[in-house]
Amino acid sequence: MAFVNSDAIRSTDWLAAHLGQAGVKILDASYYLKMQNRDARGEYGDEHIPGAGFFDIEEICDKASPLPHMLPSAVGFAAAVGALGISNDDHVVLYDGTGFASAAARGWWMFRCFGHDKVSVLDGGFPKWLREQRDVEEGLPNVAPAVFTATFAPGMVRGFEQVKANLADQRELVLDARSAGRFKATEPELWPVKKQGHIPGSVSLPFPDLIDDKTRALRSPSEVEARLAAAGVTAGRPVIATCGSGVTACVLALALHLTGKDDVAIYDGSWVEWGNRDDAPVDIG
Repeated sequence: MAFVNSDAIRSTDWLAAHLGQAGVKILDASYYLKMQNRDARGEYGDEHIPGAGFFDIEEICDKASPLPHMLPSAVGFAAAVGALGISNDDHVVLYDGTGFASAAARGWWMFRCFGHDKVSVLDGGFPKWLREQRDVEEGLPNVAPAVFTATFAPGMVRGFEQVKANLADQRELVLDARSAGRFKATEPELWPVKKQGHIPGSVSLPFPDLIDDKTRALRSPSEVEARLAAAGVTAGRPVIATCGSGVTACVLALALHLTGKDDVAIYDGSWVEWGNRDDAPVDIG
């Protein structure tokens, strides 16, 4: 059994065979929370996959928003990725320092939000690449700027008012990628918020459930589909994925896309917005 949209992930073997190939651009999208005490950009400078640029979700974002790393404008995104040497003709492969647990999936979703479907996530990410003792390099690559044209796809993102309106008829299934403890308000939230818990009617699907603990790669297609089905995913009901700040929700969106389900949007503000709004109802337990 294979994924329906298997091109959305690429193996380390595939990437190693295409290193340096014209039209294949690699981006390190590593991102860490402050509590993790890791410097994503510094680690990238120390070692990265040869030829990889650095895709920083803290820089490629809407800096006018009070919320963290919100989706930038089409103009802003186009300028940022063009400066990384990426054109609309390129196939982009993103990876991160924790396999599937960080922002590679967020970067994948951002590219697709702006009309670029030739984008994949490296299965297993940098940890798998290093375990296989593949080549790395240090420093910053010399990149020739390119022209990238971005066309925004509004159906791939949801704002607060849209998610709140969905409470009435539950037309869209809301999947929460945070841990079960954060969902139930039995363990601390990772972001500064007024309220803990979850969006009423939402379903808990912690993103690590889709990832193999040992390899940090995505689980098999049958395992992924079983976990999605157990969470209530059906062919006819659209999905809104949410999490703490809109990053790991994209792991759910990627998994859903791989299985052929594309009526999926990300609640970009996620809990860092919902949990701080006085007009946002909350359930616990």
